[in-house]
Amino acid sequence: MALTRIGLAGLAVMGQNLALNIAEKGFPISVYNRTTSKVDETVQRAKIEGNLPLYGFHDPASFVNSIQKPRVVIMLVKAGAPVDQTIATLAAHLEQGDCIIDGGNEWYENTERREKEMEERGLLYLGMGVSGGEEGARHGPSMMPGGSVEAYQYIEDILLKVSAQVPDSGPCVTYIGKGGSGNFVKMVHNGIEYGDMQLIAEAYDVLKSVGKLTNSELQQVFAEWNKGELLSFLVEITADIFGIKDDQGEGYLVDKVLDKTGMKGTGKWTVQQAAELSVAAPTIEASLDSRFLSGLKDERVAASKIFQGDYTSDEPVDKAQLIEDVRKALYASKICSYAQGMNIIKAKSTEKGWGLNLGELARIWKGGCIIRASFLDRIKKAYDRNAELANLLIDPEFAQEIMDRQAAWRRVVCLAINNGVSTPGMSASLAYFDSYRRDRLPANLVQAQRDYFGAHTYERVDMPGSFHTEWYKIANSKI
Repeated sequence: MALTRIGLAGLAVMGQNLALNIAEKGFPISVYNRTTSKVDETVQRAKIEGNLPLYGFHDPASFVNSIQKPRVVIMLVKAGAPVDQTIATLAAHLEQGDCIIDGGNEWYENTERREKEMEERGLLYLGMGVSGGEEGARHGPSMMPGGSVEAYQYIEDILLKVSAQVPDSGPCVTYIGKGGSGNFVKMVHNGIEYGDMQLIAEAYDVLKSVGKLTNSELQQVFAEWNKGELLSFLVEITADIFGIKDDQGEGYLVDKVLDKTGMKGTGKWTVQQAAELSVAAPTIEASLDSRFLSGLKDERVAASKIFQGDYTSDEPVDKAQLIEDVRKALYASKICSYAQGMNIIKAKSTEKGWGLNLGELARIWKGGCIIRASFLDRIKKAYDRNAELANLLIDPEFAQEIMDRQAAWRRVVCLAINNGVSTPGMSASLAYFDSYRRDRLPANLVQAQRDYFGAHTYERVDMPGSFHTEWYKIANSKI
């Protein structure tokens, strides 16, 4: 056989689907997996799905030697040690000028370490975030490659065809920047995704618990929302979920799903990075805390028996008004989640000197990825208008939208509180907005306390300089 254009190692769900996508776009591809049955399974799928130019190999040497030079190999294996093991296996057969691309959800500093190690061996290295799940990988994901520019140029033609295609803005891929920037951007993308999913879950909870909407009504509401400003992949699939009946019993499947959310770590990394960078990200943090609390299922069941009581309000609920208010609250909160994510990326870009283009990131998230949404186009335009935008909230268009929706937003949060329904994401988003829009916060008291017990000093509003007051002595001299 002739040499293939590219190779892919790691044939779990994402790897298989991305390999088939590449082959379907006309690029002959070699595939390899340590468990050889996965190789055979992928080759069989390629035959069934259109006799695609995909070729399987059971050993790493023949796999690497089947690829044209300079060789490019994408890895899609579990983050951490498995990546290093796969690199070692592949690198033993690669030559100077060849390239390895890690397409997994890897910690960005590991990518930077590996890039340096590969450079010492004469190899190129890219860390590439891939979003869209198995469907995205098969039919067009959003792709976030960062690292060696030369390595990106090797495969740019492939990525431009394999990525999701959005009619008005092109392929959902771009060279992100140097070092681990591609993995970092994908990590924050996932953090925004955490926030988005939590906010949608809270909208569902308020409508169901306070508004008493049925699953059928919820399906109609979310389907209708998906025709307007909330048009997005997550709102679309939420509507679908509410319509699925349980094939194992009576009722709807969503009601039988255990209320315990899993996670793989990227949300936690995002919150940790926000803290390291001193960037407020309360919506994303609230979503992570909510997942932690969901995991305490047994404790929550026990607590529900201790804290029994009627937490519902006597306040009458206008169902139509509630649906409209929740829609507005969800949208306003969603803006806050994206604003926080963009601020984390901006702060890291400044720290590392990556020079990331936030508008371009919004563009490549418009298709293929889990957080794809119609309003990402308007986020792109906001950064196109002002690349140095301090916060998405103060873009004139988004600022007006928040102002138009804040009354509904406050009504929803208050209604939820009065009915004992937790809305940590919406509440955190509203508090974020209220803190950001105020020219004076009670931080003056906190700083005074710090100076009182720790002599940390403080600044004054009426004169320059740093000051310290003997608060204790003054307070006690009056006794």
